[in-house]
Amino acid sequence: MRTAFINTLCEIAKKDERIWLLCGDLGYSVLEGFAGQFPQRFVNVGIAEQNMIGIAAGLAMCGKIVFVYSIVNFPIMRCFEQIRNDVCYHNLNVNIVAVGGGLTYSSLGYTHHGMEDLAVMRVLPNMTVIAPGDPLEAKLATQAIVNRSSPCYLRLGKAGEPQVHPREPQFEIGKAIELQSGTDLTLISIGGMLDLTVKAAEKLTMQGYSIEVLSMPTLYPLDEQSILQSAQKTKKIITLEEHGIGGLGSAVAEVLAQSGESVKFSPLRLKREAVKTAGSQTVLRSQQGLDLDGIVQSALAMLQRVY
Repeated sequence: MRTAFINTLCEIAKKDERIWLLCGDLGYSVLEGFAGQFPQRFVNVGIAEQNMIGIAAGLAMCGKIVFVYSIVNFPIMRCFEQIRNDVCYHNLNVNIVAVGGGLTYSSLGYTHHGMEDLAVMRVLPNMTVIAPGDPLEAKLATQAIVNRSSPCYLRLGKAGEPQVHPREPQFEIGKAIELQSGTDLTLISIGGMLDLTVKAAEKLTMQGYSIEVLSMPTLYPLDEQSILQSAQKTKKIITLEEHGIGGLGSAVAEVLAQSGESVKFSPLRLKREAVKTAGSQTVLRSQQGLDLDGIVQSALAMLQRVY
C-alpha cells in the first residue's frame, strides 16, 4: 500500500506545487522518489515527531497541502497533543500517513504494533480517518484526500499486500465498497484484513451460505446507511480489523445500538492484552483468531447458532 501511496502522491505533486511531504527519519526506500523529484518540498525532520506536526501545521497555515509520514505509533502516540491542538483545532490541511497498521511490524515488538490508532484518531474534531483495504483503495484514497482541506489520518499496511479488487472500485470518502452481495451474513472489513475477509467469504459460499462483503475504508465519517441496509438484509454482522477496542467494531456497534435493529453482531479484532510473542504477522494474526480459519469458524458459529 505504501508504494501505491507514494507513487500517487508523486503524480499529484507534479501538477500541484502545494504538496509537501515530511518524514521522521525513515521510509528511505519508499520516499526517495518524492525526495528526488521535489527536494524543495521534502523535509526529513528527524526523530522529532512532535516538531514534525508543528512544522506541518505551519506549512498548512501558509496554504500548503502537507503529508507527514512515519511508522504508525510514532506520529500518533508521541504527537497526540500537537495533532489535537495544532492541526484539528485549527482544521488544517495536514494528512498524517501511518505505515505498519496493526501487526504489520510484527517482529519489531509492541513498540511498533498499531493497535489503538484508529480509536485515538476517530475521536478528534475535523479528523477524517481512512484505512484502505488494498493498493487500489490506497491509490484512490490518496487522490481523494488531496481534494479536501481538513485533517486526515491515512492508515496503511507496509508493502506487498495483494490487490483484492479486480479493477478500480468507485471510491468516495465516507462510503463503503460492496464486493459481494448476500443474505445470510455480512462481513465488514477495514484496512489490511480485506484479503482474508474475501477469502473467508469464498469458503463460506462454497458451504452454501450467501455472504455479503463490505470494505469500509473510511472509519470517520462512517457509512451508517450501508451498515443499516446490510443489517436489515442479513440480520448478522461480523466486523474484521487488525486493531483493538474503539475501531470499526466499536463504531458499527454504536450504529446498530442506536438504530434499534435486531441484529446478531460480533467484532473480530485484536485482544486488549499486549502482544508479547515474537513472530511474523501471519503467526500473530493466527494467535488473535484473525487468520482465515479463525474468521471462517467465527462466521460458522454465528450462522449455525440457534437463537
